[in-house]
Amino acid sequence: MNAIAAVCQLLVALAFLSIPLVRHRFGPDAKAAADAELTGQGVRPAVLEENGLRFDAGGHETWAPVAVATVMSVLAVLNLAQNPWSTSLTWIFQCAVILMNVLIVYSNLTAVKSVEAAFRRKNDPELARIDVATFLKAAEGAFPSWVQLLQKARHAIVFGASALALTAVTLAG
Repeated sequence: MNAIAAVCQLLVALAFLSIPLVRHRFGPDAKAAADAELTGQGVRPAVLEENGLRFDAGGHETWAPVAVATVMSVLAVLNLAQNPWSTSLTWIFQCAVILMNVLIVYSNLTAVKSVEAAFRRKNDPELARIDVATFLKAAEGAFPSWVQLLQKARHAIVFGASALALTAVTLAG
């Protein structure tokens, strides 16, 4: 059963690593599309970077998924070694990963409202002029269509593999 948990944890690690890989490969295209949309709206594209909005794999878009992948990989090794801490640590970190993924799904579903609210908090008249829904749609459209499928598969893997890992370590204990 510990081997099943380990395989599931490695699948979760790979799922999280897909985030910065896709953003690294297609982020510049998304930025170019967003810049073009902003120009069309009469807004300087530089306003994005001035306010910390990015489409590449920089910052937390890389370190957070890599950290999750690292933790999941360490847990997989502990499970394969049948380390006595593996069950407790799997319960702690697998539940944390499930909660993180819930926040990611929520963030994806509320992206327009979240960005609009963030722009309002900045109290910047230039940001206030941006049609956020159109702007985000332009950036999203720069990613290949298969990225949406990958995103759904990633969520299914994270939720399903996490549940299976928790079940496996529970039955093994």
